Amino acid sequence: MCRVLTTSAIRSPSVSRTDWLLLLAVAVALLLVIGFAVALLRRRSAQGSGGRHRPHRDSFRPEDAPPPALKRAAVVVNPTKFSDLADLEARLTAACLAHGWAEPTFHHTTAEDPGTGQAAQAVADGADVVCALGGDGTVRAVAQALAGTRTAMGLLPSGTGNLLARNMGLPLTSLEDAVAIALTGRNERVDVGRLTVDLVTTEGDHHEDRDFVFLVMAGMGFDAAIMGASSEELKAKVGWPAYVVGGLRNLRGDRFRATVTIGPEGHEEVVDTRARTIVVGNCGRIMGGITLMPEARIDDGLLDGLILSPATIAGWVAVTSRLLRQATTRNERVLHRAATRFVLRPDRPQEVQLDGDGIGPVHAMTAEVWPKALIVRMPVGQALPDLSDDA
Repeated sequence: MCRVLTTSAIRSPSVSRTDWLLLLAVAVALLLVIGFAVALLRRRSAQGSGGRHRPHRDSFRPEDAPPPALKRAAVVVNPTKFSDLADLEARLTAACLAHGWAEPTFHHTTAEDPGTGQAAQAVADGADVVCALGGDGTVRAVAQALAGTRTAMGLLPSGTGNLLARNMGLPLTSLEDAVAIALTGRNERVDVGRLTVDLVTTEGDHHEDRDFVFLVMAGMGFDAAIMGASSEELKAKVGWPAYVVGGLRNLRGDRFRATVTIGPEGHEEVVDTRARTIVVGNCGRIMGGITLMPEARIDDGLLDGLILSPATIAGWVAVTSRLLRQATTRNERVLHRAATRFVLRPDRPQEVQLDGDGIGPVHAMTAEVWPKALIVRMPVGQALPDLSDDA
């Protein structure tokens, strides 16, 4: 016969209070042993062989070894912009030394090379930052060498327009402040515009393909005519209002027909227009506090196109009013577009300017964005300005 055991028939041995205390004491002792072992291992790992304390890594450097090399800046300077170049270079050297950098190297631009070759040589020599000291042309030439590299550009504005510095919210009047940002600021990656033009040669019937970069704007038509009509002497005397004089001289020019292809290949929008000027911009602010393209940003991976088509003086008044109000809605005289690529084909050769410098008449031009290709120094804690918030 089977015997059934109930739960009441099974009883566990009782654990006394003394047994619990004994178990607790053993656990505490075990934790103390483990802690001691861990501390001993850490102490041995921090010591060298033989139980001696491991010296700091600087102790391994020979006593006669030179100290670590200081950072060095290279300055690409347009000597024609300054009356006392020696004093200028002395101020820059003092500023670099005050920030704990080595004495800078100076590279003077020439008529044959406005700064691209000098900046490329500075990169090859190992400069930690390359500064552009001159007008917008010098900045663009230096950027052409630095785009696509890991070397940052410092902006030391000294020209009439200082367009890139204006669009990035950098100081325009204090050389010392600009140097401090170039040496101690943070790196900001910005877009670069790539331009390919079918340039009219001196013979007129021949074509020459040329490649450029631009940082602010490339303009065709009236925009380029303004730059060509503004003398260097007048710009040196009165600054940016010299461009107003150039604009008034060319206000009554004729419109030209152009086919503008907008967008990447395979997704183009084609616009046939009669234009007075066509501008492709990487950022939107120009001289005089005017924001020509309020939606343009220098780091959005896009270029912004602007077609202006006024036919009369009254038309120019209406266009100017829209630009001052930063209106971007569609209008028969003003057309805004944003894309990664623009192709302009005028019915006859038109003058073209890049960041304020004329390059001559072209049969056609293609502008494409090169996203985040250039590193520019910005003040720590300062973001790029949003031009759409400008009044």
